[in-house]
Amino acid sequence: MTPRRRIEPGPGQESVWDYPRPPRVDPTTAHVVVELAGRVLADTRHPVRVLETSQAPGYYLPVDDVDTSLLVPSDRHTSCEWKGRASYWSLAVGDLVVPDAAWSYPEPRPGFEAIAGHLAFYPQLVDACWVDGERVQANDGDFYGGWITSKVVGPFKGAPGTWGW
Repeated sequence: MTPRRRIEPGPGQESVWDYPRPPRVDPTTAHVVVELAGRVLADTRHPVRVLETSQAPGYYLPVDDVDTSLLVPSDRHTSCEWKGRASYWSLAVGDLVVPDAAWSYPEPRPGFEAIAGHLAFYPQLVDACWVDGERVQANDGDFYGGWITSKVVGPFKGAPGTWGW
């Protein structure tokens, strides 16, 4: 069910209500940067977006463009009906440890092979995420790791009261 207050996209914008379900993988050449505690965790021009109805895009970054020395494997695993089993990573920068701030799909299901060898970051758990120089706003809540920029409009699923959308 689409919420009654759907925002119509303007020129150059996308509505998350036009994204498909099941989700689709969308390669992009956007310049993406992730920062924590004064360190650049990731810097890439080869991210992959996952687009799903009602959700801000999730950005998956090639592991080759991530400072893996700051990643600590977590015991946490979750399952996505579309993408498969996710593994989580904590971030460690000096004395700062941020549990389960990144995730990956080591063996994604068919249709999502493009995210294998990629990591996604929760923007709400790092200091800043950037897409083409624009600072990302994290979606509300702690379940979805969507990246909100001026190029995407909602409303976005994740905040209290949105689970039934």
